[in-house]
Amino acid sequence: MDGPMIKGFKDFLLRGNVIDLAVAVVIGAAFTALVAQFTASFLEPLIGLVGGGGLEGGTVVIDQQVFDWAAFINAVITFVLTAAVVYFVVVLPMRTLMERRTRGEEAGPVVPSQVELLVEIRDLLRAQQGRGPGHDPSGPGTTSLPGQL
Repeated sequence: MDGPMIKGFKDFLLRGNVIDLAVAVVIGAAFTALVAQFTASFLEPLIGLVGGGGLEGGTVVIDQQVFDWAAFINAVITFVLTAAVVYFVVVLPMRTLMERRTRGEEAGPVVPSQVELLVEIRDLLRAQQGRGPGHDPSGPGTTSLPGQL
């Protein structure tokens, strides 16, 4: 019972889109860390200066409770910067590409024709049977397909 389940899991992991997704998650995490550090290193001190400067800048103390409004504004700025980069680097170019494809200005992915697929299947079957493409072309299954010499 473990065999088919393990094989299915292996097939799932080896799909190209799963690997692409994993790479995107790693890059996204690194980018988020970069934006968070930028806001913590540069924007948070500026927000603190606006709020009075020093260690207490950007905070309000009421009945010994500290409200760190600068940290909240910092988180909002981090979110907005991350969303803006995702929009301008990923969403907008993809939308433009899809609009070009629908207008016919840019070709979509090339899909092989049925004849090309049949030729590929035939060649794979020949290879499995130990006959290469240079094998004697007489016999069953050797009819030339349209467009072949």
